Amino acid sequence: MNILIKQAHIIDSKSAYNGKVMDVLIENGTIKSIKTKITPEKNVKVIETANLHLSNGWLDMQVSFCDPGFEHKEDVDSGIKAAASGGFTAVAVVSSTNPTIHSKAEVLYIKNKTANSIVDVYPIGTLSHKQEGEDISEMYDMKLAGAVAFSDDKKSVTNSGLLMRALLYTKNFDGLILTHCDEKSISNDGKMNEGVISTKLGLKGIPALAEELMVDRNIFLSEYTNAPIHLSNISTQKSVELVKQAKSKGLKVTASVNAYNLALDDSALSGFDSNYKLNPPLRTKEDIEAIKKGIADGTIDTITCDHRPQDIESKDLEFDFASNGMIGLESAFGLINTNKGKIKLETVINALSANPRKILKLKEPKIAEGEIANLTLFNPSQDWVFEKKHIQSKSSNTPFIGAAFTGRVIGIINKKQSYFTK
Repeated sequence: MNILIKQAHIIDSKSAYNGKVMDVLIENGTIKSIKTKITPEKNVKVIETANLHLSNGWLDMQVSFCDPGFEHKEDVDSGIKAAASGGFTAVAVVSSTNPTIHSKAEVLYIKNKTANSIVDVYPIGTLSHKQEGEDISEMYDMKLAGAVAFSDDKKSVTNSGLLMRALLYTKNFDGLILTHCDEKSISNDGKMNEGVISTKLGLKGIPALAEELMVDRNIFLSEYTNAPIHLSNISTQKSVELVKQAKSKGLKVTASVNAYNLALDDSALSGFDSNYKLNPPLRTKEDIEAIKKGIADGTIDTITCDHRPQDIESKDLEFDFASNGMIGLESAFGLINTNKGKIKLETVINALSANPRKILKLKEPKIAEGEIANLTLFNPSQDWVFEKKHIQSKSSNTPFIGAAFTGRVIGIINKKQSYFTK
């Protein structure tokens, strides 16, 4: 189907049309024409709505589709629907499946199962064999099969020698290590951020130090090996400062934050709602302000939703025993845009589109005539209420049902396919 997008505000720093309001005609999956006004012909679907914005398709670097092994929580098909509904034309899926994505076979399973989907799905292989933290995984074979990076997901690599060897090894084939920063001997099975709120609630706290020590160590190892490293899920003021210092030294360090750590502080746990039990935990208001500043000045490169589907049996129990995580793909943009404060919209869009592709060394789409259409359409000023009907995931572990957001996704176009929200 041919599509004509009318009067769209274009956000693409590499495009000659950046910042302009244009009509965009897409024929057979290719951007055919970009003009101030295009008259629609027959057999053309016209997209026209108030304050329509158009950017390159968004990519989330940290998504769990639970497939294979945990399909009762999510599978590839439902995950793709959730991603499309949230405005993402691409996702990188974490290795915490059963079996883990630890060899060529699991990478090819994901690639083959998603080959024809509207959302590009990129596997992240394990850093250690089966996420056991002892031996390096078959990273080179996985890279050749299509893995875009390597990580043990939320299992922090406590063995410094293993991480050092992994960084050295990946330099040989231009690989990338992603690390979750959590010193387990300090976090010690804590349930929420350590502070005034945890004391009031009587819940075991997770000190910010547990994250910050690992951020510092991982930066040191990156510097020693002269290898790139991506620090996932940073959540504290000190972590942001450490990343900023590393970048000022010219080190090959990038970082991401989760959308919920941009929007929520630890006071949200006062009602013991297990949907707020997360890893990293919700931190303080001061940490949120530091994160916002870090996004605005470029210290933090990307924003992820950390989509973690959990079934009722994993969440509907006492707080101490509930599993970490919330779903986030469908509500991500509304949550981020509503809570972005003084962060410029273009900075947010770059954190969702251009920057993750740079980090993962993927080809960046471009809004220009003759280019393949890989696009996200959205209205940053639309007020709406997130309801259960908006959830495409198999799971519904989110505290945001009933939440009012500003900024809504209208649809995506990718691989000669389109999806528009209702």
